[in-house]
Parts: sequence; C-alpha cells; structure tokens
Amino acid sequence: MSRTALIENVTAMLEDAGFLVSDRCAVRPKSFDVAVRRDKDLLLLKILGNVDALDAETGAEMRRLGEYLEATPMVIGIRTRDEELKPGVVYFRHGVPVINPDTAYELFIEKMPPLIYAAPGGLYVSLDGDLLADEREDRGWSLGRLATELGVSRRTVSKYEDGMNASIEVAVQLEELFDEPFSSPVDVLDGADGVRDADPTPSAPDADPDDEHVVHVLTSAGFTVHPTARAPFKAVSEAEDDPVTRVLTGHSTFTPAAKKRARIMSSIGEVARTRSVYFTKEEEGRESVDGTAIVSCAELADVDDPERVRELIRDRAETPSEA
Repeated sequence: MSRTALIENVTAMLEDAGFLVSDRCAVRPKSFDVAVRRDKDLLLLKILGNVDALDAETGAEMRRLGEYLEATPMVIGIRTRDEELKPGVVYFRHGVPVINPDTAYELFIEKMPPLIYAAPGGLYVSLDGDLLADEREDRGWSLGRLATELGVSRRTVSKYEDGMNASIEVAVQLEELFDEPFSSPVDVLDGADGVRDADPTPSAPDADPDDEHVVHVLTSAGFTVHPTARAPFKAVSEAEDDPVTRVLTGHSTFTPAAKKRARIMSSIGEVARTRSVYFTKEEEGRESVDGTAIVSCAELADVDDPERVRELIRDRAETPSEA
C-alpha cells in the first residue's frame, strides 16, 4: 500500500470515528501529517508505512508541538525494517507512541485501548498492583507463596504490588492463578506517559533570524513565542495573560507556496482551536486567506501599541471553534 493510500485509509477511519480531521500537511519539512480532534482529544498524527522513517528531530518536534497545543503526538504505522507491528501493542520512537492501524481501529472505533507496550527486552503490561495485593490477601497467600507460584523473588512480587510493570508471561500467569485480569490499559491518548520513559521534551530551536522582527513584535504584544522547525507554521505563540489563546504564525514573502501554508494553517487551527496569522514581507491588499489573518510587516512597522497587534490578529483571523 502506498503512503498516500495509507493516510487516506487512516483519516477515513478517524472521520468515521467522529474526529474532525485537518487538511493534510502537504508541505516540507513536516513533523506531522494531520491534526485530528474528537471532543477534548487533540492528536498530531504522523502516518508511515515504515515507522523507522521517524527520525529524532521529527520526534522532538512532535513532542514540542504536543506541549504547545495540548495535543498527543502519535504515529500510526505498519512495520519497522525488521518486522510488522503487532496489533494491540504500543511501541515508541523517539518518545512518541506508535500503533498499527488495527490497534488504532480498536482504540478509536471500538474504544478498546491497548494493554501491551514494547520496551527494551520485550513486551510488557502495566499491572494494577492494588488489585493484585487485594486478591493475594483475600486468598490468604503470603508474598513468598505467590513468588513461588510465579517463579520469582518475594521482592519482585512486592514491586508488582507497588506498581512495577510485568512481562506478558507474568501477566498471563497471574490471570490463570487468580482467574482475574490485572493488566491496566495503556493511555495512548495521554501520550502513554504511564509506561513511556519520562525523558524531558527536547528544547525548542532558535527562531529563524529572518523572523526576529516578528518575534519581537509578538513578544512586545504579550505573546510567548515558541519557534518550530518542521511544521507548516514558523511558531506557536501563546498569550501570556491568557494561555488558552494560541496563534499559529507564519512569515515570508507571500508566494503561492506561502498561500498554501496559510490555508493549511487555517485547517489545523480549526481542529486545534487556535487562530492563525501570516506575516508577509510585502503589502498584500488582503486581510485573510481561509481564516488565516494576513498582516504585512509594513503594517507592523506602523504599530507602536501592543494591543493594536492583538486587534489586527483578532479582527482578521477566524475565531477558533469550540464545537
């Protein structure tokens, strides 16, 4: 299956599941293919045939964007270079959760989250330690008795009850011993933080030198500007006095390619519930493109009131939908 067909299949499935799906980010470089939302769940999706194609820089960008937009970065893929991805298993690439299309169908359509995740050494599950301790005590078993049944040490059983995750083999043994499942779902829609290594989100890149004037104006207007490296927009800007207000910002000569980016920004903004603004290097004679505000740098040069910058964006940008 071609990557284009895979993306079309996945997005069609998500639409059937009630997600609002943005236009495809058909520009380069790009860290994600589509933004999708259902209720409060906002996802930034990369859809790949071979998930090894996700490099460290792209993974870092997806994680940063997830923080800026309060979204979950996720990869849906089919295989690695060596093997097919197993259904019902959450994998990780550069800190980003990865699932295959079957797992995505179960999660989004059937609302059955996966129970298994891959980590160095094999496949694991997250145990409900409190339930395990209760069941052991109800049966009158000591830690040593359960340890003997499992073929592990008392200390290991104690760690299971304290919340340490276990191999699939141990999880199966426990279910057979107690006729009770102890596996907790992997919360993929929250980034699978409960089982993912808690490595910090990589630092943001420096702003493009060509964007320094725009960054200065936005900062003066009370925005915190988060530069991006691989997105259809140059930055995510957040109002310091209203963290809910976010603006996707672009900046360049307004070529046909820039107009295309402005349209994609509008579509992403509709899904992510942000405004979007494109700062142009020349007078354009237009105020917006599909909801993305168009503001020339000449207009910015004439503005010395920070509130006026906000007004320009508010007046020309489409208000993000709360539906």
